[in-house]
Amino acid sequence: MNAPIEVEQLSVSYARGTKRVTAVQDASFTVAEGECVGFIGANGAGKSTTIKALMGFLFADQGEARLFGRPAKDPKGRQQVGYLPEVALYYPYMRARELLTLYGTLSGLKTADLRQRIPAALEQVGLGGREKDLLRTFSKGMQQRLGIAQALIAQPALLILDEISSGLDPLGRYDLRQLLIKLREEGRTIFFSSHELSEVESLCDRVIMIDQGRICKEVTQRELQAIGQQQSLESFFINTVREETD
Repeated sequence: MNAPIEVEQLSVSYARGTKRVTAVQDASFTVAEGECVGFIGANGAGKSTTIKALMGFLFADQGEARLFGRPAKDPKGRQQVGYLPEVALYYPYMRARELLTLYGTLSGLKTADLRQRIPAALEQVGLGGREKDLLRTFSKGMQQRLGIAQALIAQPALLILDEISSGLDPLGRYDLRQLLIKLREEGRTIFFSSHELSEVESLCDRVIMIDQGRICKEVTQRELQAIGQQQSLESFFINTVREETD
């Protein structure tokens, strides 16, 4: 059986004026079925670029990213993926129900399924009863919750979530943590980037660290527990990056 995520010697660059800048270089990692894997790094380290390449939004200069054994550009691989982008922009005059209907329909869900799933998805993310509310009335944190709901609406096997806790207050982060724990217990595969290192530490089976476009470390849950007895994950990450730089 193919792993939900496979990245092999992936390099991605983008244009900056007349030059090309390498954002990801020779990145390789795998996420197995049922794993919850955190992806951490400083701003500009290459997290979002890697995720966009996984979703087929950016093309690789070399190497390959695969979803369920299919190239990232193959829509069939993405059919099993729920995706939350780093920055999600929604039409302000749509209602929450309309937005989830749009995403659910694009995922191939039928009207009868959506009638059941939309209230349940909103309840899951703490927006129960807000189906008819216009999105322009939603705060940033509420829009993030709605973005998580759209990623869940088709009940995908794999969740790819970029900066998942962005805009969430402490209560929202707690609710999100409980939701991810439940999804992990259900057997979903979860791959997410986050700046909240405590969130990564408490949730993940494994952590992948990226710095300046290169994968610099992979740490298992057992190793995380051992690290936690000596120093914080934040200190460990900073020290790892410094060692790589030196």
